[in-house]
Amino acid sequence: MCERCGNRFELPAAVRQKYPSWTPRTCMECRDSRGNGRAAKGAPGRSPERRGTVPGGELTPAQVLERFTDGPATGVFTDGSCSGNPGPGGWGAVRVVDGQIVAERFGHDPATTNNRMELTAMIAGLEMLDAGDTATVHSDSSLVVNTLTKWAAGWEKRGWKRKEGEVKNLELVQRAYALLQERPGVRVEWVRAHDGTRWNEYADALSTAYLRGE
Repeated sequence: MCERCGNRFELPAAVRQKYPSWTPRTCMECRDSRGNGRAAKGAPGRSPERRGTVPGGELTPAQVLERFTDGPATGVFTDGSCSGNPGPGGWGAVRVVDGQIVAERFGHDPATTNNRMELTAMIAGLEMLDAGDTATVHSDSSLVVNTLTKWAAGWEKRGWKRKEGEVKNLELVQRAYALLQERPGVRVEWVRAHDGTRWNEYADALSTAYLRGE
């Protein structure tokens, strides 16, 4: 039940799949009216006032900068998206220092999965940093964050195997973990998705650039 309007609401299937542990406090209509968040990439039922005026219905990076101001002003932010899972997808990463963009990268894959795009974005973000840098890399994928900070070390010791079976997207996991190990001053932290964090929203906009033909 929405804490603002009192109406009952359901999360779209695409949002539940990507964020199984997320319990929002407000419905998307109320969140949108505050300019403080939006549904996940490709999610049905997005409110028209949040869709903007671009093909694919996603905010552009410029629109994100106009609407959002919250969150850390320094760090690296990464995000991935997928229209269908599997399906066409994209990824984006941006590095900012004191609110100024230092570097950004984005790309897409015509046939992929959401997790592959999240991992690809993380790799791009880590590659923006040098071995001696001290920084925080933010991702809204709890799977990616837990993989790099909790699970990968054990998988490596077991010959890159999980107790339950194979490690999915192994080549991407190995690449991301190696990059993180080479950067001892870098932390990887989870950030809540679609909660108005400016640079997470910006990375999200980069990840959907392929939907706008960018």
